[in-house]
Amino acid sequence: MSVPLRHEPCGPAVRGARWRRSSHSTGMNNCVETARISRGLLAVRDSKNTAGPALLFTADAWTSFVHGLTDARFAKVG
Repeated sequence: MSVPLRHEPCGPAVRGARWRRSSHSTGMNNCVETARISRGLLAVRDSKNTAGPALLFTADAWTSFVHGLTDARFAKVG
């Protein structure tokens, strides 16, 4: 399972980042947003709390997570 490198408060690492939201988003603010930031990291945050913290991932960790979603490794249980 992919683990974020760290939990980053909205500080210097993510300030001024260009955030993107999935084209599959329903527009109801119930998704995550991503941004490429310096040092080759990807920041991920909750779209309902854009001033809140972001999780920082390496590109490889994020790619592994997304592949896990598409091949049902994280299937809903129950």
